[in-house]
Amino acid sequence: MAEELNISLNVTKEQKYKELLPQIEALISGESDLIANMANVAAAIHMATGYLWIGFYLVKGDELVLGPFQGPIACTRIKKGVGVCGTAWLTQEIQIVPDVDAFPGHIACSSDSKSEIVVPGIKNGEVEFVLDIDSKTLKELDIVDAQFFEQVVALL
Repeated sequence: MAEELNISLNVTKEQKYKELLPQIEALISGESDLIANMANVAAAIHMATGYLWIGFYLVKGDELVLGPFQGPIACTRIKKGVGVCGTAWLTQEIQIVPDVDAFPGHIACSSDSKSEIVVPGIKNGEVEFVLDIDSKTLKELDIVDAQFFEQVVALL
């Protein structure tokens, strides 16, 4: 599916996500490869939102290892419990960070990142990956984003 996403302009975040979710579902339906789906999901979200960085880290042993992403160069490996991604992995809970500079132990992969949300992908009680989204704007990522990205992660 190499067509453009169809997202209305000048709509609320909720409306944008309501339009985007079925398009993501269609984009990944019929494809069983997780990495391929992550790559397309990251691209679709990046195109629709313009957030600074959208990507995935996969659990490999005792680290999160960089997976498919869209945006600036990223950190390659993250330890469990370290930074926002490592904390989401450790707690198995969504992390919403309105100001990354106020998050203890935040890993600054890009100095342009001002707010962040990380959603763990949990299968059989274990985190398999995390979806990480960074914004250039303070307090931009919130519960609306969390609800949408949780639905996206469930599709994978």
